[in-house]
Amino acid sequence: MLQRIQSIYLLFASLVLFGLFLFPLAHNIYVDGKLVNVTVTGVYETVNGQDSHIQVFTGLTIITVIAALIPLIVIFMYKNRKQQIALCYSAILVLIGYSFWMAQTVKKVVGNITLEYRNMGIGLFLTSLSIILIIFAVKSIQRDEKLVKSADRLR
Repeated sequence: MLQRIQSIYLLFASLVLFGLFLFPLAHNIYVDGKLVNVTVTGVYETVNGQDSHIQVFTGLTIITVIAALIPLIVIFMYKNRKQQIALCYSAILVLIGYSFWMAQTVKKVVGNITLEYRNMGIGLFLTSLSIILIIFAVKSIQRDEKLVKSADRLR
């Protein structure tokens, strides 16, 4: 059923991942004397209050869309709870790898500059929040599976 709590968790996980397009991974960093912001779509240089795209992250952008669509797809597989659980665990593994790739991309752009807490963007933490929401969804799916099995025993 679509109105279960795991659908809400998975929807929020997907929305959080789409939020990566709104929030920067790192912001207000001086690289080679230029003020730059790093997002999943690329590196933006701030000149006179205007952001100009100086580097594009095509692969990271595509993987962000795919990673954000996975929880949405899992919602509609409600008839097969075992497959839902397997896809949720796969999504968690994908997000862990994606987080590592994202961090390495930021590290490559920043270079030898140490990233301070005030320069870290919300985007660096959104994948962790999404993983937590997917774990909550898995627990809810397992609870539903247990309920269905107990109802089958009573029949």
